[in-house]
Amino acid sequence: MSPSELYFSFRKLQKPVLSPSEEGFDSKNTYNPAVVLRRETFVMLYRAEAKGDKLTGRIGLALSEDGVNFIKHPEPVVEPEYGWEKAGVEDPRVVKVGKTYYMTYTGYDGETARLCVATSKNLLNWKKHGVVFDEFPFEKNGRSNWTKSGAIITEKMRSGPFKGRYIMYFGDSNVWLAHSKDLLHWEYEARPVLKPRGHLVEPGPPPVVTEKGILLIHNEAFWRDEGLTYTVQVALFDREDPRKLLWRSKRPILEPEFEWEKRGWVDNVVFAESLVEKDGRGYLYYGGADRYVGLAISVEHS
Repeated sequence: MSPSELYFSFRKLQKPVLSPSEEGFDSKNTYNPAVVLRRETFVMLYRAEAKGDKLTGRIGLALSEDGVNFIKHPEPVVEPEYGWEKAGVEDPRVVKVGKTYYMTYTGYDGETARLCVATSKNLLNWKKHGVVFDEFPFEKNGRSNWTKSGAIITEKMRSGPFKGRYIMYFGDSNVWLAHSKDLLHWEYEARPVLKPRGHLVEPGPPPVVTEKGILLIHNEAFWRDEGLTYTVQVALFDREDPRKLLWRSKRPILEPEFEWEKRGWVDNVVFAESLVEKDGRGYLYYGGADRYVGLAISVEHS
């Protein structure tokens, strides 16, 4: 099985693998997770919202031995602290480079959603490094500096125009490319590398480098009869020049099907942010209707 084949076919579990608690910081919604393997344990960092709370997100932690049955940590591990994130910390994506974990997340001040970075050695204690781009010319919802989300490739480019640099796909509405020497300080390319075919497009899990190119699982929203619908799609970029789009899926690899994906805090949403490979299988974690965490597992090819 080629690396690209592994990630194009998935079968969903019929029930969520994480749901809101009866009370506490994640009693309203638990969704849009980052999941990584640490010493054979699946570690999930998920966006959490509480009943009766105006915050759009804290980040909770949950552990699993099999990737399906998770036990939650009782308290959030990342909470709003600074002005740029005073309304919420949202939608983590996590990669490990060397001995350090790097988290990209959305800091929301109530008006603008900004891409932020934090680091950790143990996935429990996080050091925040602030907003990635102080200024960004693209406007969304009438707001400038809207950058929202980012998905990092864990290895430096070996050749091409960005040789020796890390690459990140970021943004929503469009997807842009940024590059960095140290994973903390980033420069962006002015032109989008992926544009929406419908309402918007946003990066999903950290990209995977395959023999055929850079695989970016991403989220796209389209207007359908039932309203705005979020789906999960795939794009392939050139290994030498990660700005160059080679291929794009014509149909979703995931779309809302189950009741818990169609009805929730936001209806008709599947939103992927994490892909874990273990024992030759891909575990694709996603948010369902902005309330639950779902899981789709790659299907064996004959």
